[in-house]
Amino acid sequence: MGLASSLQVPYAAYLRVYEPLAAFPEPERSHWYRYAQRGDPPTAQDELRRSLADLLPTPPVAVPVHESGDAFVAVVDGVTCVCPWRTRLRGWEALRTLAATLPAPVLDAALPPVVRRQAADDHERWLERNPDARPWIRTATWHVPVRWFALFRAEEREYTERSGEGEKAEGPALRYRTPMVEARRRVARGLKVLREALDESPLIDGLEDVGRWLEEFHPRSLVELDYGGLAHALGGDRLAEDHSAADVTEGLEALRAGDGARAGEVYQRLVERWREAREREFAS
Repeated sequence: MGLASSLQVPYAAYLRVYEPLAAFPEPERSHWYRYAQRGDPPTAQDELRRSLADLLPTPPVAVPVHESGDAFVAVVDGVTCVCPWRTRLRGWEALRTLAATLPAPVLDAALPPVVRRQAADDHERWLERNPDARPWIRTATWHVPVRWFALFRAEEREYTERSGEGEKAEGPALRYRTPMVEARRRVARGLKVLREALDESPLIDGLEDVGRWLEEFHPRSLVELDYGGLAHALGGDRLAEDHSAADVTEGLEALRAGDGARAGEVYQRLVERWREAREREFAS
């Protein structure tokens, strides 16, 4: 393992859906079945390194030319589930988000207009052939969106200080996993509480969007929130003290009980925690 494979990319967290093989039509189902039998599957860091490698050429490759045949694999109660990377589709979506967030001079320097126009044309043609396509993975940089935590409970938190030895050592790591049926139920309950307590809120809009996305998948899927490389940026001490899912649960319970003051305190705690994390993006 060389230096490039041992480096950690420290800024991305992920919300993933793992679908059972039965959810995929043939021949894709057979492809994922064979894929899942392989040992030593790639990690999220491997995926990020491959994506970053595309930015090195001149001009950079904004979106992969070919769709990835890789996926993350999980076995849930004896059922094999996969989460396809779909890096090409996610690349187009990330490019659209980037164009809406970066100043034009910075965007032009990173990705020249001719590169972006070609990517947009490719995306439009692809959508004509794949109108119902959706990604299995959502990504957030330098933070975890508060709405994602509404899908999980404190007892589903899996924190690891460090795993492996030598060059293969990894850590810290933090993730949550829950069955799709639980995630959908929690979205519905959370939205009911928020709509009854608030006239309007970005939390409502965001949670509605997540709920619509979850409805696209098989009901026996697994939903995962992975802090990914963001865990390395936060560090072990901060990560060990991070119980954001429990905070969101507490805040929703306070709203349900009519205790707006306690709900406000919890929400402020969450906002401060993730504001500090996002400020690291601009640290020198």
